[in-house]
Amino acid sequence: MSVLRTHKKPRLIFLFGICLLLAVILPMTLEAQVYKWMNVGSLHNWFSEIGCEIEVGRTSSSDQQDGLQWPAIYEYQDNQAAKGLWIGATNFTDASGSYAYKVVHVGPRVAGIGEFFPIQFEMTSKFDPPKVFVDGNLSFQKQVNIENIDEAIDPDRMILNKVNTLLGLTMTRKIMQWSIPGHDNYMIYEYEFENTGNTDADAEIELPDNTLEGVMIFFQYRYSATYQTRYVIGNATGWGINTMQDSRGDGPTNPQNYNDPSDQRFRAQFAWHGYYPSKIVSYDNIGAPIWRREGDAEDYLAEKDTVGRLGAPQFMGVVTLHADASPDDPSDDTGQPSTTGYYGSDEPNTSNNSAYDRTKMESEYAWMTRGHMYPRHAWNVEPTGNFAAQTSAPNFSPGGPGGFSIGNGYGPYTLAPGQKVRLVMAEAVNGLSRERCIEVGKQYKAGTLSASQKNQVVMTGRDSLFKTFRAAIANFQSDYTLVSNAVKPPKLVYVEGLGDRISLKWETYGDDDNNIAGFRIYRQTGNYADPLLSPDLIYEAKADERNYDDSSPVRGVAYYYFIITMGKDGTRSSRYYTQAYDPAFLKRPEGTNMSDIRVVPNPYIISPPSSPDRILFPREANKLAFFNIPGQCKIQIFTEIGELVYTIEHTDGSGDAYWNCITSSNQIIVSGLYIAVITDTRTGDKRIVKFVVIR
Repeated sequence: MSVLRTHKKPRLIFLFGICLLLAVILPMTLEAQVYKWMNVGSLHNWFSEIGCEIEVGRTSSSDQQDGLQWPAIYEYQDNQAAKGLWIGATNFTDASGSYAYKVVHVGPRVAGIGEFFPIQFEMTSKFDPPKVFVDGNLSFQKQVNIENIDEAIDPDRMILNKVNTLLGLTMTRKIMQWSIPGHDNYMIYEYEFENTGNTDADAEIELPDNTLEGVMIFFQYRYSATYQTRYVIGNATGWGINTMQDSRGDGPTNPQNYNDPSDQRFRAQFAWHGYYPSKIVSYDNIGAPIWRREGDAEDYLAEKDTVGRLGAPQFMGVVTLHADASPDDPSDDTGQPSTTGYYGSDEPNTSNNSAYDRTKMESEYAWMTRGHMYPRHAWNVEPTGNFAAQTSAPNFSPGGPGGFSIGNGYGPYTLAPGQKVRLVMAEAVNGLSRERCIEVGKQYKAGTLSASQKNQVVMTGRDSLFKTFRAAIANFQSDYTLVSNAVKPPKLVYVEGLGDRISLKWETYGDDDNNIAGFRIYRQTGNYADPLLSPDLIYEAKADERNYDDSSPVRGVAYYYFIITMGKDGTRSSRYYTQAYDPAFLKRPEGTNMSDIRVVPNPYIISPPSSPDRILFPREANKLAFFNIPGQCKIQIFTEIGELVYTIEHTDGSGDAYWNCITSSNQIIVSGLYIAVITDTRTGDKRIVKFVVIR
């Protein structure tokens, strides 16, 4: 029996009342809390200081899919709907009373307020992050706040998160990511759970004699692939209603004969986008082929992205790397997690959780100690194991839940004061390459590939995920030395659009120059995240080169660059370190004669998509150019009746300026005759040009 012994009991009762009040009156949100992005590789995710990433935890939006983005260079690749972390104990007593089962919660739908108390949340980088400048402006995709630089850490980036809990158990988690390709699509989480007796954020409540019995640490993962296709295949796929779950290494006495190959006998649970019996699309949806762009889907897909591309080829999951046998035995217990299985994502236990609801905590603890569930979810849905031929609903509809979540429970442990246990796991995403998704999707839409053949290709993404699991396992077993000394990316990259070329210059960190074999410069046209095109390798620089002039760009077209360092040891740096997220343009020298000013194209036929402007400015709809203008000028655009529509202050000294045909209130203009008044701000000279827009 755990017994509380402290002279602070009156204060404990008061604080207990405050915690209970806060749990009732505060909204279920993490908006007031701090979160950080981990994004040095192709897998991006956000993490919360509270210790777990709950459903709709980062924003007030009702969109459930948020995070675990892969491949993160593209938009709306989120595969995470919610996570949960529950910690339970038996025979627990504190100031609020005695409990046969005591469970504290953060997620999947409760914010952990009054039960989890963050006390440390810091990000450390192995080296000062690279900076990319486009025309003098810093270019970045996600804001990352780094508190420390420490070249002694093993990963490229690490988040240290420390949280006290109402159980008196302090959780410390290290979130680690590497950038080297082949190891950049997983993150390793090291957890340490110590009986400190601390319950509030300031460690003012101490439980020095509180031995914790029956400690179970229970994680939930609600996966759904992907955000981009939920409005193509069906909104419910965003909840994970069609998510398939499968397992490996789920218990030494598994009664089912799954015939797992010997190289797949790791401890893992994983998921993918399974069959969805929806009438929204008339074709087989496994892999989420994109044939149409209608309704809400228009907000998440480019106009041309309807060739059949497989929009949800991702396989995602978690693999256990280590679990202490006991506080006294730090060897790996291969029987952990002791609970693996799947849980209805909308069952009563997934919401309105409270550390004071005895009835519900008993039910929750039963979840945590359920053991291994057989048959596995995917085999329950498709008993043949031929998931390419799946035709049954993963949620066992009609009448089923809005999908299932993976559950992993570790324990039970007994932790005396000062004792701790360590858990290590890797979360990963992998699947078909973008090029393969386009190739297979086009063939399926054209009818040259059957649904069964398409699905068999989709299911090979599972092998890719397993390859990533093995990479994470190997990295962990090497004590993180496997990839800790990979070649660094360029430290600074400068991209500048000039009149006759786009200039690139870069600098290195200097400390590993002897390991540099050279650099590769890549260029993407029109959009850095073009859904149907891959970046082009335009130049391979030698180890001592630090600049390159790209003389092949076309004026008016947007170009996005990144530079990869190639190491003599075979390693290479990540695209994500030096990706320019802002466009560079080839600029012409400023005009010298006002009569030479031109509006291009004129007339401007915005639709259909085959109109000339789409050829001039690929993948940049509504873009119109003013050429041969003064380097310093004001361009005022009026309607035929003299209403001012938009003003461009042109100050970069070039002869080009562009307008996306929007008003000053961000409305797309209508068809009609427009008048541009160009004023040279240095001389006062004016030029009036008329142009026509046809929508």
